[in-house]
Amino acid sequence: MADIITSEDEGDLQAQIEEVEALSSIYGDEWCVIDEASRIFCIKISNGLDDPKLTACLQIILPSDYPSAAPPIYQINAAWLRGPERTELANSLEDLYVEHAGESILYLWVERIREFLLEKSQSLETVNQSENVNMTAEEEDEDDDEEVPDFGMLKMNTENAHLFMHHAHDEELPPIKHGNTITDRRSTFQPHLAPVVTPRQVKMVLEKLYENKKIASATHNIYAYRIHCEDKNSFLQDCEDDGETAAGGRLLHLLQILDARNVMVVVSRWYGGILLGPDRFKHINNCARNILVEEGFTACTDEANKSAVKSRKPKSKKTK
Repeated sequence: MADIITSEDEGDLQAQIEEVEALSSIYGDEWCVIDEASRIFCIKISNGLDDPKLTACLQIILPSDYPSAAPPIYQINAAWLRGPERTELANSLEDLYVEHAGESILYLWVERIREFLLEKSQSLETVNQSENVNMTAEEEDEDDDEEVPDFGMLKMNTENAHLFMHHAHDEELPPIKHGNTITDRRSTFQPHLAPVVTPRQVKMVLEKLYENKKIASATHNIYAYRIHCEDKNSFLQDCEDDGETAAGGRLLHLLQILDARNVMVVVSRWYGGILLGPDRFKHINNCARNILVEEGFTACTDEANKSAVKSRKPKSKKTK
């Protein structure tokens, strides 16, 4: 019996190797290896159009008994894909697996997602043509932003929306630093940091990060930023969970505790198939704190702590 199981495992592994090689050959740069040892891969899929341009990242974990007995574990990362549409696509992928049970399925899945993107594009074109209304310049720019949904949506109050347009053409992309990774039970966390002084720069940093295939394929890209408005003596700050519930708020709280100013931190998480529970929040914040310390964005807190220590009066010793 043991020999039969070993034989099946070897057959599955060989089938996976052959399938991965074929997909890498077919899709080229769109195919990305996240962790070969853990059999984690991703592929960036697009509709092939410039307008509207839709993309999705399919992240895949291949179990040891795929394809003979188990389906791939997958997640589709696409900011525009929500609710009924996500359910519809998931159902179609599951139907394909049932129809081809025991066979290599990834190519069929990729092409089904591509078909879905094209169908979505056609429906968007129909809606756009039927809604031929006059738009202000600001609305046109907002519409342009929606053409690259993978960059995420920045939640802003309407009173701050104009800041995205301020100096839109003359601001430079801030330098982006990438921190050391933390790995726990096959999940990997990596922080990224950039100095920012306007929300427009926040958006620029996100766009630049998402040009990296590996970062774009992360299960979650959690971020928070905190900008000091000196003229008003206030802070412009926001955060995004990207599907990791409450993680963005915890990250922003860390920036507040450290009194980090004019900086944004993004923490990418690649899920390894094992639930971490509360430990995931610990890793996210530890990643962020490490890179903030390394890049000197906790100086305000350090100086404040030193001043507080100096200002404390030493306790008088009791005389016997």
